[in-house]
Amino acid sequence: MDIEQKQAEHIEHFVKQASIINGSPSSLVNVIVEATSHPSLFAFTEILSVPNILQLQGTEDSRYLDLLQMFAHGTWSEYNSKASKLPQLMPDQVLKLKQLTILTLAEANKVLPYDLLMHELDVVNVRELEDFLINECMYVGIVRGKLDQQRRFFEVQFAAGRDLRPGQLQNTIHTLSDWLGISDSLLITIQEKIKWADSMSELDKKHKKENDEMLEEVKNTLSLKADMDFRGHGPFAEPGGIMDYGEDRRSKRRRHPMG
Repeated sequence: MDIEQKQAEHIEHFVKQASIINGSPSSLVNVIVEATSHPSLFAFTEILSVPNILQLQGTEDSRYLDLLQMFAHGTWSEYNSKASKLPQLMPDQVLKLKQLTILTLAEANKVLPYDLLMHELDVVNVRELEDFLINECMYVGIVRGKLDQQRRFFEVQFAAGRDLRPGQLQNTIHTLSDWLGISDSLLITIQEKIKWADSMSELDKKHKKENDEMLEEVKNTLSLKADMDFRGHGPFAEPGGIMDYGEDRRSKRRRHPMG
């Protein structure tokens, strides 16, 4: 079962759980804690959209709604900057938020320096960092890549996507629209070049045909001339030529009387 299918099943499970809870903020808090601790769940927008979850806004448990938003869009360093206003994390939640941090960093750059990763993850040495990337990211399947110990960076080849941040969808739409516009312009340019190439090909064919016809005409002319020369000057020339065979023999006898 691939990671996308697992995600869909886990999301559906927690959405159903949150949807059937009525008037019990503590139960909703438990759903949020369970979801943010789940080892195979990395998307939270659908859970955030459940009306019962949104009802935590403005209550004494609203910080758990903020925590869920942090897991949907934030990073480990962002959590630390707001830790005083958010619930304290359990070890599974810490691990999950650090994994999500890797996914966010991979969105912006496919080559991640070790120094940047160690700073963002609060990792103290390279061995700990590489163990985390291998055991908690690559083996889990959320990223694929290569560790370059000599040059101290992680080259990302694949990274699972995170939930879109507010406003990010519109930016993505603008980016795709710009890309489509560029693609359309490029397609028009390619089509024009194809037309030009086709016209040049037709022109070349026309020139080749004309050249072939001229060459054939020259060949015919030369062949005709050669035939005329042969008939007028050869040893079996027709009457009216310079001399016939008999005249040629008599001429030879006169030049050689002793023969």
